[in-house]
Amino acid sequence: MLEQRNIEVFRKIFSNYDYIMTTAQLNAEKLYYRDIQRMLEEGLIEKVKRGYYHWIEDNGKSEVVIINSLFPDAVLCMETALFYYGYSDRNPAEWNIAIDKNVSRQRTKIDYPFVKAYRVEPALLSVGETKGEIDFIEVRIYNRDRTICDVLRNMNKMDKEIFNKAIQNYVKDPKKNIPNLMEYAKVLRVQKRVKDLIGVWL
Repeated sequence: MLEQRNIEVFRKIFSNYDYIMTTAQLNAEKLYYRDIQRMLEEGLIEKVKRGYYHWIEDNGKSEVVIINSLFPDAVLCMETALFYYGYSDRNPAEWNIAIDKNVSRQRTKIDYPFVKAYRVEPALLSVGETKGEIDFIEVRIYNRDRTICDVLRNMNKMDKEIFNKAIQNYVKDPKKNIPNLMEYAKVLRVQKRVKDLIGVWL
């Protein structure tokens, strides 16, 4: 059993790293294999993926901190973006991220939080990227118009109700930007779908 003062020391160390640490960072703080195993056994930390550990205890930090730490090069997309913009009222069970298709598949195999990765051509990754804020933390996220183009690209894999609601809410949104939509549609090759499924409402 770890003493309370030891737990406090460990908690303080983890707090300096936003409650997620790599094995290398733990070693740099003079916490080695034995310490890590004890923390795991006592349920203080959990292994997120190989070489990454998350302090479990409620620390007021949200999952988005872990997403930012593990995937600084990814962009929030699809259903996560739909929920963010209010185009869907279903808070997705997993974080939808767009990531370079050449990145190792092992990187997205994590136990927590749940992640759904959309593998994207490197040249398309930054198209329509903007900054957002979730739980007071800055995130990379696609803007409204890119999000709708992605939805149209993936419409056959989506829940029909979420898809229909997303299109309707986008059409009603005063912040939509049709020139942007058309530009992204051309790059992402969904011009026909934009014309057929959105054009009729405009």
